[in-house]
Amino acid sequence: MAVLGRGHAHGACSLLHAAGTGYGASMSLDLPLAIRLLDKPSKRDLDDGDQILSFVIQSWKKAGHKLPIPEEDINWAVQSRIPIAQGLKSSSALCVAAVRALCDATETNLELADIVSIAVDAQLESGITLTGSVDDTWACATPGWKLIDANQPDVRQGILLEGSGPKRDDWDVLIVSRGPREKRPALEDFIPHQQHFIQALNALQEENELVALTMNGRGVIGATGDIKGRIMTNDALVNSARAAGITGSGTAIVIVVPKLLQGVLERLKNWYESKYPGVELIETNFLNPQNEHKEDETPSS
Repeated sequence: MAVLGRGHAHGACSLLHAAGTGYGASMSLDLPLAIRLLDKPSKRDLDDGDQILSFVIQSWKKAGHKLPIPEEDINWAVQSRIPIAQGLKSSSALCVAAVRALCDATETNLELADIVSIAVDAQLESGITLTGSVDDTWACATPGWKLIDANQPDVRQGILLEGSGPKRDDWDVLIVSRGPREKRPALEDFIPHQQHFIQALNALQEENELVALTMNGRGVIGATGDIKGRIMTNDALVNSARAAGITGSGTAIVIVVPKLLQGVLERLKNWYESKYPGVELIETNFLNPQNEHKEDETPSS
């Protein structure tokens, strides 16, 4: 079995769900994903229930690029720390990493925007995204965040604003992983909760990402009717978290705590472990542009 190409990406969390206002933004997280393109099946089972990797291949060909081997002989192996179907952008990261593996396998040099464009096209064709996930895909491909006009078809021209995000050295991120969502909300579910998303958008324009994360989360809770998520998010804020919100269309909750307040982080971990024994807690960090070298630390698959 030969490894023909390798690719990497990372997870992210929502600062502004694009279904709320037509503008979206996601912030990069240190949740690495690595993929290998193989000429024979891997011994590990591949969890690709949406068959999104087949759409990546089709989008790659649609963009005018050649495959390294016949399509029927392409196989994949994935190693990821991103929980699936919880709003932490696992699909966007998978698409980005797969495009990078195809680049590696064919010695194709693409600009980052072209990688994002192919990955976005694959997600749209697969039908797994409400809005195109352009903001998510940028955040999975490169550190920081970008405010995206979801109605702009060109991924380059759709960038309205960008920032480095909360500093990795200043903040701890605790993710409450609650298991895969049962269904995605419809676009019309977001309309009654638009005010929360407008507040998140205003906060982003002032580069106050933590307020955006919290306000966006409130809007998503309303759109999804996630009553338990509302309670669990409020638990974090009552216990002195600086920000907390549902990410994506659920179900994971992202909590932000100052690194100087380690006692708060430990209290939150004990709280969720004792009150919600079914959840998994994941400690991670934001990825800022100056931390881009961290990508090199993605574990080999």
